[in-house]
Amino acid sequence: MNRIVEIRPRRKKLSLIVREDGETALLDTTVLQENGVRAGQELPDERLEELSTLSQQHRAREKALYLLEYRSHSKKELADKISRVTTREAAQEAADRMEELGLIDDETYAADCARELVFRKGFSYSRARFELQRKGIDRETAEYALDELHADWDDILRTLIQRRYSHCLQNEKDRRRAVNALLRLGYRYDEIRPLLREFGPVEEE
Repeated sequence: MNRIVEIRPRRKKLSLIVREDGETALLDTTVLQENGVRAGQELPDERLEELSTLSQQHRAREKALYLLEYRSHSKKELADKISRVTTREAAQEAADRMEELGLIDDETYAADCARELVFRKGFSYSRARFELQRKGIDRETAEYALDELHADWDDILRTLIQRRYSHCLQNEKDRRRAVNALLRLGYRYDEIRPLLREFGPVEEE
């Protein structure tokens, strides 16, 4: 009753195995080919479970390589994305393998991402740290990456105000909009107010 009756090709490089007992399984076609699985063979439950695990692992690694082809990821971020299409165990195994191969490195990723968040997007230290942690970087690594930037935070904030808001600070309404935007970037009001004074009088609250 465990003999394979039919193997039907499916989309996304998958194949549907149909057994005599009526049970079906959707497995990776490459894994089936590499293991010489064909119609007419006996396929006991334990062998089916083994092929299912191999299938999940293969697809997880393929997904990892696909994602890394487009951009770098933190280890956690990569595992989270892979787990959407495979088991969590297979996703974590794939992320571990990518790390072993040197294709992912959280410290390098954190350093690159920190530069992007601070110098291009203008995020404050606290907001940049939050974003790094949201991407799966632990707090210690995130803080190290930000500290290594040796950023002049007042200068970054001053440049941000000048580049984005200096043309629209003529009235209090526009100033409040600018302040709210800067608060969303993670800056505190007591950091924003003295620098705004450089561009004109600021109403005290």
